[in-house]
Amino acid sequence: MTDKSKKKFFSEFYDDHVSKLYRFVYLKVSSKETSQDLTSEVFLRFWEQLNSPTEIKNPRAFIYQIARNLVIDYYRKKEPQKIQPELIQIKDTKADLKQEVLLESDIKDIETALSKIPDEYQNMIIWYYLDEFSVSEIADITGKTENNVRVIIHRALSALRSILL
Repeated sequence: MTDKSKKKFFSEFYDDHVSKLYRFVYLKVSSKETSQDLTSEVFLRFWEQLNSPTEIKNPRAFIYQIARNLVIDYYRKKEPQKIQPELIQIKDTKADLKQEVLLESDIKDIETALSKIPDEYQNMIIWYYLDEFSVSEIADITGKTENNVRVIIHRALSALRSILL
């Protein structure tokens, strides 16, 4: 890839993914400034990797891996905090989230319940239902098998159900 085509690819990729990546980071750190810093760092590292000889097979999974690792590093340096329920805004991007969790529950109950489940479960719900990642993309991000990802998504929904019931 030439330098010009790398710049064009990066620019288009950034425009397509920055808002969802920022939302993911923001839901994890609950700070606008920290989210902006971490999101910028993700794209800086992505740019550096684009300029290295190593090929990136799945750029979208790659940036979420970077983001996930940066969030982990952030919390290693700081006292862990749970995400705030009022910071989560679940879009109706997949109606089956409501059906699978609990049809009669309203979004506020789901938001509160989501903040009470383990971090790994929160990630799975966000990636699968909000960001509409495929199971294989989530497997790429987490380094888990596709079957393991399906099991974790199922357990995350069960955890939400148990809190809501």
